[in-house]
Amino acid sequence: MTHSEGAARRGVMTTAHGEVETPAFMPVGTQGAVKGVTHRDLESVGAQILLCNTYHLYLRPGDELIARRGGLHRFVGWSKPILTDSGGYQVFSLAARRTIAEEGAHFQSHLDGSRHLLTPERATDIQAHLGSDIAMVLDECLAHPADAATARASMERTLRWARRGRDRFLRLREQVSDTSDTVVTNAGQAQFGIVQGSVFPDLRDESARRTVEIGFEAYAIGGLSVGEPIDVMYEMVARTAPCLPPAAPRYLMGTGTPEDLVESVARGIDLFDCVLPTRNARNGQLFTSQGRLNIKNARYAEDDRPPDPECTCYTCRTYSRAYLRHLFAAGEMNAATLNTLHNLHFYLDTLRRIRESLLFGRFESFRLLFHESVSRQPHDP
Repeated sequence: MTHSEGAARRGVMTTAHGEVETPAFMPVGTQGAVKGVTHRDLESVGAQILLCNTYHLYLRPGDELIARRGGLHRFVGWSKPILTDSGGYQVFSLAARRTIAEEGAHFQSHLDGSRHLLTPERATDIQAHLGSDIAMVLDECLAHPADAATARASMERTLRWARRGRDRFLRLREQVSDTSDTVVTNAGQAQFGIVQGSVFPDLRDESARRTVEIGFEAYAIGGLSVGEPIDVMYEMVARTAPCLPPAAPRYLMGTGTPEDLVESVARGIDLFDCVLPTRNARNGQLFTSQGRLNIKNARYAEDDRPPDPECTCYTCRTYSRAYLRHLFAAGEMNAATLNTLHNLHFYLDTLRRIRESLLFGRFESFRLLFHESVSRQPHDP
């Protein structure tokens, strides 16, 4: 951590493939690619780190194939840091196709119906094959709402899985005989633990304490943005973040809107990921300094203004709302590309401005001004 204001933090996270200035947002490259844009595009909008999906890459093209190609960085052509999730969220989202047991998650592939078992050890091995800079332990992501007894049982299982995943990770690091057949493509890989506990403060406290006791390079807050009210999510973040080691990065998984990023930074979070900027872009919704803009609306058919007059991205410097609406209405692939470039730029630039405000001790002023200009509810300026 290099600067702070209240609970908000600015820092530098060092990985095997370079440094990441935090707070930072990770574009989601589910299958090794962010939909609609190239890696060159990602670099042009300021992406420092990419998130890829363990579950999807395991099923296709396969983690062992990627290991034979020299690891994920070489395979996808991205030289900067990569974080891989454990597959836990995808198993959660495939509720109709999976069952949870103590040994791990049994699930059917969404591709061909084949049956698989994802254990904490297997998730660790897969990510060792991929060679990401940051690997996540396998956790159980619980849907909201859940009663306290169910939440405790899930939290306890996540802790047991965390211990198993960490033990496997450390054995791989040491390359002892019983794991020497696992190809480790990034010897500098770090592993993050995940705090669970649903919306119960006492469970969050306990999960954080016991996860830290296991000992990871850094920590994530999971099990939020799964249907709970936004104020409850903020409460859980504010409750959990101070329980984590101040020198370690804190990652809030799967969240959220630009407003959520600002508010979570204010509560001590350093890393974010979310599909919202890319998914909404493909559906014609742009995030702007004046609120959300639905470019498919007929009112923009003859609007020569850029999507966001205050934005410096390639899309806003070059194209009008009228043209972007035309592309979307015509079903042109460029519509998704140009919209995605803008949304990612908006997210990444928001984090850049947060870092700048922390550097100069002006984060609270930035926070207030940001909320004045950007509404949580979709609207068309």
